[in-house]
Amino acid sequence: MDRCAMAWCVLLVFFPFGSVHCVRYNTGAGVVKAKLNVHLVAHSHDDVGWLKTLDEYYTGINNNIQPACVENVLDSVIDALLRDPNRKFIFAEQAFFQRWWVSQDENIREEVRKLVDAGQLEFVNGGWSMHDEATTHYIDMIDQTTLGHRFIKQQFNKTPRAGWQIDTFGHSAVQAYLLGAELGFESVHFARIDYQDRDKRKNDKALEVVWRGSRTFGSSSQIFANAFPVHYSPPVGFHFEVNDISELLQDNPCFSGYNVDQRVDDFVQAASLQANVTRTNHIMWTMGDDFQYQYAESWFRQMDKFIHYVNKDGRVNALYSTPSIYTTAKFSANKKWPLKLHDYFPYADREHAYWTGYFSSRPGFKRYVRALSGYYLAARQLEFFAGRTNQMNTIRLGDALGIAQHHDAVSGTAQQHTTDDYAKRLAVGAHEAESVVNSALSCAIGAKSGKQCRSSRGTLEQCKLLNISCCPPTEQDFQGNKSLVLVAYNPLGWSRNDTVRIPVLDANLVIKDSEGKTIDGQYVEIDTVTVNLRNYYTKAYLGISPGQSPKYWVFFPVSLPPLSWSTYFISRASQEGGIKSPYISTMKSSPNRPNHTIEVGPGNLKMSFSSSSGILMRMFNSETGVDVSVEQSFGSYNSSTDYDQPSGAYIFRPSGAPFVFSEAIPLKVVRGPLLNEIHQQFNPWIYQVTRLYKDKEHAEVEFTIGPIPADDFKGYEIIMWMKANMETNKIFYTDSNGRDFIKRIQDYREDWALTVNEPVAGNYYPINLGIYVMDNKTELSVLVDRATGGASMRDGQIELMLHRLTAVDDSRGVGEPLNEKVCTREKCEGLTVRGNYYINIHHLGAGARWRRTVGQEIYSPLLMAFTHEDAANWKSSHLASGTFMDPSYTLPPNVALITLQELDDASVLLRLAHLYEAGEDADYSRMALVELKKMFAAKKIKELKETSLSANQDKSQMRKLAWKVEGENHEDDDLVVPVRGGPVDASTLLVELGPMEIRTFLLKF
Repeated sequence: MDRCAMAWCVLLVFFPFGSVHCVRYNTGAGVVKAKLNVHLVAHSHDDVGWLKTLDEYYTGINNNIQPACVENVLDSVIDALLRDPNRKFIFAEQAFFQRWWVSQDENIREEVRKLVDAGQLEFVNGGWSMHDEATTHYIDMIDQTTLGHRFIKQQFNKTPRAGWQIDTFGHSAVQAYLLGAELGFESVHFARIDYQDRDKRKNDKALEVVWRGSRTFGSSSQIFANAFPVHYSPPVGFHFEVNDISELLQDNPCFSGYNVDQRVDDFVQAASLQANVTRTNHIMWTMGDDFQYQYAESWFRQMDKFIHYVNKDGRVNALYSTPSIYTTAKFSANKKWPLKLHDYFPYADREHAYWTGYFSSRPGFKRYVRALSGYYLAARQLEFFAGRTNQMNTIRLGDALGIAQHHDAVSGTAQQHTTDDYAKRLAVGAHEAESVVNSALSCAIGAKSGKQCRSSRGTLEQCKLLNISCCPPTEQDFQGNKSLVLVAYNPLGWSRNDTVRIPVLDANLVIKDSEGKTIDGQYVEIDTVTVNLRNYYTKAYLGISPGQSPKYWVFFPVSLPPLSWSTYFISRASQEGGIKSPYISTMKSSPNRPNHTIEVGPGNLKMSFSSSSGILMRMFNSETGVDVSVEQSFGSYNSSTDYDQPSGAYIFRPSGAPFVFSEAIPLKVVRGPLLNEIHQQFNPWIYQVTRLYKDKEHAEVEFTIGPIPADDFKGYEIIMWMKANMETNKIFYTDSNGRDFIKRIQDYREDWALTVNEPVAGNYYPINLGIYVMDNKTELSVLVDRATGGASMRDGQIELMLHRLTAVDDSRGVGEPLNEKVCTREKCEGLTVRGNYYINIHHLGAGARWRRTVGQEIYSPLLMAFTHEDAANWKSSHLASGTFMDPSYTLPPNVALITLQELDDASVLLRLAHLYEAGEDADYSRMALVELKKMFAAKKIKELKETSLSANQDKSQMRKLAWKVEGENHEDDDLVVPVRGGPVDASTLLVELGPMEIRTFLLKF
């Protein structure tokens, strides 16, 4: 086919004759070395839910909310690409593309395959969604990217080469090195960086950099990063959606409005302006915007004309391009590039407008996503061990979690009905995964040694609302010989000692383990706040009125080997002889005595509280000798309602200093042999329980916040802060997507001289694992159970934002204030959030081990299922305990199993992650060794292939571009030589992992 493929013909009518004048557009330009090359990258940014739901966006319904139909986009783009072999288009979101693909007939599919093979249609990013980078956990980022990449590989045998994170609200270090270089990407492209940062980079021609996000890996995991000069739309005047007002290039001299010369001049002028802020003779124009190309020809027809006439003019060269073509051109220029370290947080798009509110927006949904993420990891393990079936699987939960990672989903920045749709998808996926888990556990416990795995006769049941004391199987008044049977599964690759907490009707019970040994439990009366939550939220979430409320929490210790299950039996004490009386803790109010302290803690960690104020005063570890004076309290910032820039779902802008909710807090104390509790009522809608366990070195804090008052037309940013007597020099540390920890300095940016206009919001950073501060003697650490925002506004202080309500919208497009409601049939009230954070103190340099180990335990809690059976009959027909690994083996304490999943083709996806950075811990920041033969003791590995992070290409085939960097010596530039594991020998199957290394394998058994 002629490369000058496109033409128009005009009939020029002269009396008495007519003539035909045709122009064939030359659209086949490539790179021209001696000219400024303008790379036209055609794209449509298609949010996987925002103002509309995923399905609404795909089908185009409810266009009164937003005119957008992704099905039209894809139909129209494919037709337009088929008209000219030089046209190119890029597409990112596989959650949309796969919905479109399955509805096409084989003829269309074959045409699309040809377009992909020819480079006309290029997949960028390639994940299920364009995931957020602040509120996502690295395991979720990997999973949703793998889901999309494997579809692309299966259908087109292609591996995406470019990251395309154009609309995420800041950019993480983990995105750069892990979800970039380790995927095999050569570049990553984005629009949103801080407005002060952008201004300086434009002036320095440093928008495009070599980004090294990892201190551990340095240059070995660097990537070329392209920050757009303005946004991900074209320059002003070159936006060609069918209903746009940009002036079209009109090249028919017989019609009015002929403007070829003027529009070519406009093009050259805009290109020259962008060239002034860009290095080399290559610039990118992002030719698209949100949900564009509904009628693709309106864009392509104009780009055809501009390419033809601009190149005919000769001053610059225009061409159809893609991010991979553009990156190749930049690399071929053989230039040196500025170096970027760490991340691009926080992000402000203008003065007083820091996008740090979304770090904490919709905390209930954030917790739901994180809890199901850990559940998905465990469910896939059990699905693999039991054998995957077509009837029940975890596919729908994987799809829902992939969608939930979208940068307007887990971020909390979608409209309410869209967020409800995300939650519904997760609930449906979780329900199906629950069937998988129940079946797999039944299979495991019902199998006899040496016999075929068979299903259990009992029916297992899980408790979705256990945190508010709703667990139907534990609340039954079981009679006769029936016992409550609890099957606990440990998804960690290490042994774990934990404490189980379940609600029960009374304390006349006896607890035994799988070997028949009696376990001493501790009974704690369920507080009124929890009872009220249970009564309301079972109606709201389950649609049923709760039955008789359980009276006690029963706590008892459990111990499980790695990847193992164990069974526990709770029976009526009257059925057992010679059983000692249960330990029932009583809740006692603390007397108000000036200058008196109350010490709690049955183990090494002690906490002291003031009996007069109710405030925490001190933490002390009797074993390590660490002693820290520390206060903990709750407060709130009033949300700004300033017309110029209020707080909202995206923006955090406080109005004034925070206020403390109470100076004198009622205090109640619970003591017992397993744990102590401190109950604090900070105000009528903030309640906190601090638990110290005998066998744990940290404090577990459960908070309950809400409903936040919404009748005073104010907004509230609810914070918890801890103030320790430590000199931290404005320095604190937060994690990057649950992986690396990054040093933060108050009111400071390493890339430019910060002008401070928002001293609070501008110092907030995203947290997914934890935050800590340290001085020359001590570390104070706090771990979290969901994504949130945090800061250290004063020396020795840690501040977390736990809940938000805003009175107005922040004018960033969502069009709603952040004011979540939960409704029953009778009424609606504001959202109440319940969650946990975890506190510990250490000597300087000793905290990493706790942060990494406990952080993994928080992400992967015990999975528990229940039934009712006669204990003797159960033991005679079931395996009460067992492990899927060699019983004598455990993974090294610095290695986590983050993926074990059977795929469609019966191969098994395995990922192992080293948890420590180089130099983070004296003992654990070293090479680790995993023995796969012992890990899969009951199976024989027949084939092993190491792959890229997303399992879409052989590791040995991955190639990296060796970018040149300005300067010789940079802080954090290869401080240590990266340590990576060597090839795996097929005979020994020993896997080495260096610090922060994640290795991915496809196995066949």
